[in-house]
Parts: sequence; C-alpha cells; structure tokens
Amino acid sequence: MYQFSYAEIQQDDVSEAKDRERQLIDRSIELMRRAQEKGVRSPEAANALFFARRIWVRFIEDLGSSENELDAELRANLISVGIWILKEAEKVRRGEVDDLSGIIEISEIIRDGLK
Repeated sequence: MYQFSYAEIQQDDVSEAKDRERQLIDRSIELMRRAQEKGVRSPEAANALFFARRIWVRFIEDLGSSENELDAELRANLISVGIWILKEAEKVRRGEVDDLSGIIEISEIIRDGLK
C-alpha cells in the first residue's frame, strides 16, 4: 500500500492545474489562429474572442484571490497581462484593431511559461 504525503498530493494538484491552464491557453491560441486566417469579422473570430475573454476573466479572478499561492508580484504581472488581453480583444471586437497576432504572441509566452 502506498502512502503519499500531503505535499506530494498538493504538488500533483498544482501540476494538474497548470496542465489544464496550458490546455485552455492552447485552445485559445488555436481559435485565434483560425480567426486570424478567416478574418477578425468572421464567426470564428467572435468565437475566439469570447473564449479568450472567458478564460482570462477566470484567470484574473483566481489570481486576485487571497487563496492563490503564487508570488504577489507574479500574480500582479499576470493580472496585468490578462487585462491587456481583455482590452485588446475588446478593441478587435469593436473594429479598432484588425489583427490578433499580439494576443496570440502574448498567449504563447504565457502558455510556454506554464511548462
């Protein structure tokens, strides 16, 4: 019979959470790339922007929680990135920006940092 320490179980939970977050950002990047190909006024773009907004709102909520154990400076930086993505997505939605490459690039950097 195996016995795991609380720290080992907690570490597994953190690894699983990071993996889920990485998968969500991967999906967002995939949707954004497809939207970039189809055009920012396409249904694919609307879907990609909606998806990105949903995940980043949730990430920001989690990062702002007192229960989040990341370093305060890192949390603040990630919240700033999330706010930028939300603002940029809104600019695209309003027709003020017609390129998703900035959102894609920043998302790739965040995703790669989760490895």
